[in-house]
Amino acid sequence: MHFAFTDTQLEFRDAVRQVLAKECDTDAVRAAYATPAARSPRWAVLADLGVAGLSVPESHGGMGLGLVDLVPLVEEAGRVALPEPLATTTGVAAPLLADLGAAGTADARIGPWLDALAGGELVAAVADPARPAAPVAGADGADLLLLVADGTDGPELHGLDVADVAVTPVASLDPTRRLGAPVWTPSPDTVLVAGDRAAAHLATTADRAAVVTAAELLGLADAMIGMTADYARDRRQFGKPIGSFQAVKHLLAGAQVLLEFARPVVYGAAWSLDTGSPDASRAASVAKAYASEAATEAARVSLQVHGAIGYTWECDLHLFLKRTWALAEAWGSAADHRARLLDSLLAGR
Repeated sequence: MHFAFTDTQLEFRDAVRQVLAKECDTDAVRAAYATPAARSPRWAVLADLGVAGLSVPESHGGMGLGLVDLVPLVEEAGRVALPEPLATTTGVAAPLLADLGAAGTADARIGPWLDALAGGELVAAVADPARPAAPVAGADGADLLLLVADGTDGPELHGLDVADVAVTPVASLDPTRRLGAPVWTPSPDTVLVAGDRAAAHLATTADRAAVVTAAELLGLADAMIGMTADYARDRRQFGKPIGSFQAVKHLLAGAQVLLEFARPVVYGAAWSLDTGSPDASRAASVAKAYASEAATEAARVSLQVHGAIGYTWECDLHLFLKRTWALAEAWGSAADHRARLLDSLLAGR
């Protein structure tokens, strides 16, 4: 079997790369720090390309594609530190709602939500089932919140319009992630699914979120290594570029090796989830662990090579450092996923 992206997938990735290079330079990311917005003109451009609705079924105006199609695009979003919530809305919320619709969930709100997601008219935020009381990334500014509560028969997934929830903004290392603490009261009217069915949907959602976040970390790592290599070629010490020093070469090469090992693992996890592999959950954990470690190492090396200037406002690197440090912990850290994988292996699952 030939494991590779199709020509169509690669062409779509390249088209998104070109658009993001034009629409989302580092000046745009800096501007988003000052005035973060869930939906910007860039989001409308992505919606016109079909990216925003990529995971929405065709019956609701989307493209009906899977994680394998989405992962390269999210990687490109990470490469530019895209401020808009592509990963959360398209990679997590849309597939979850699509799954609920396909499973016959009798909630009249799901169809209109999917229609709006496909058109880029709705931005969604999803709570981490492992930390339902924690601040939710993207909640401040989202239109739809998918939140988790404990019910009498197990977990409950609730869907709430933002008008029905009081969201308190929470300070974040990366302001563009727009953390928010929802204040809400669970109601039978807002339940989408409960009990064992909810637990199954939430488990799949957590795996998808881990893989999508891992893909964004790949793009961030690639961008940091690239900009640091450029800096090392230009920065001179002792009369020569610091990139000519063996120690600097080794630092960057080591970070690149970790990235190259992580990338196929993330792609493989996306394929496992799309095909319903029995090892898909383990693959998701491996992907998030590898990507988190690769990106944090790229961040460490990049900051070391740049020196203290790398964390100043004037240097672009800090935009990528902050996103990396935030996402490395989101949806489970490397340590969390290694522990989860060990538990699964010991249990024989």
